Amino acid sequence: MRSVLRATVVLGLAVGAGALAAARPGAVADAAGGLAVRADDRWVTFWRPEAAPVHRTGASPLADRIAWHPGEDGLEWGEIVVRGAQEAWRTRIVVARLNPRRIELSLAPAFADDRGWTVADAGSDAALALDAGQFRGSLPWGWVVSGGREILQPQYAPLAGAVVLDSSGSVRIVSPDGVAAAHARGGIREAFQSYPMLLDDGVVPTPLSEAGRGVEVRHRDARLALGTLDDGRVVVALTRFDGLGEMLGRIPFGLTSQEMAAVMSALGCRRALLLDGGISGQLMVRDAGGAARSWPGTRSVPLGLIGRVRR
Repeated sequence: MRSVLRATVVLGLAVGAGALAAARPGAVADAAGGLAVRADDRWVTFWRPEAAPVHRTGASPLADRIAWHPGEDGLEWGEIVVRGAQEAWRTRIVVARLNPRRIELSLAPAFADDRGWTVADAGSDAALALDAGQFRGSLPWGWVVSGGREILQPQYAPLAGAVVLDSSGSVRIVSPDGVAAAHARGGIREAFQSYPMLLDDGVVPTPLSEAGRGVEVRHRDARLALGTLDDGRVVVALTRFDGLGEMLGRIPFGLTSQEMAAVMSALGCRRALLLDGGISGQLMVRDAGGAARSWPGTRSVPLGLIGRVRR
């Protein structure tokens, strides 16, 4: 389904998007790759593949440029536009940043009731909602724990990490080699797996940049990722194509996995995990006035993640 939609969109927009890309300033310079962010009246490159750090440097060039808006208590959100190569030449990134001590995260395992889920199903008490994990048909891939009950057991893959919430509400992104130990330890309230890892203790996994190691390094798509900061806060980032207006933002054009790792690092994350993006990627944040701002996907998913204000 996704490949059909993508092919249709590419054929329908290739001429127009190609003409726009050729006419835009800096088109030739972007062809070699790299990501830039708007700074006043100019674009400032914050990442290049040939000079990509293996470890994050501690700088947060994207987080520092976002105009953050207050959401419900413990939540803030903002948007920023970056410029990349090829179909990522205008990519809007919607970012939510939350304190899990104030916002309680829980899964919505719709697959357990043999149904689909979208952010519109999150409920009026949701401060945040997004799709969680990766999917295999109508089921999530890998481990799922909801409300302390294990629904699906963990699986192992070299780049498949897990998001784990314990009874205190803290959120951890567990490395692939640590999933089995986390499962054996128990005491988990919510958990799900996803892949690939984008940042593992600040390190960008080599397969994100070297072909033939399990990741399609040249593949571009709309992306959704979840990361954690050193202070325990959680960052969620959703990309939208921004080259042809908001109505076409759900076109599955965007960043490579390596570029998404660079984005999460530039947002300050030390650990980050890619979730299912493309036409599944969706996000809702509730602003300080109680209004829901939504970036929907084009299909339902079997597993959602919802954040609610702790009472």
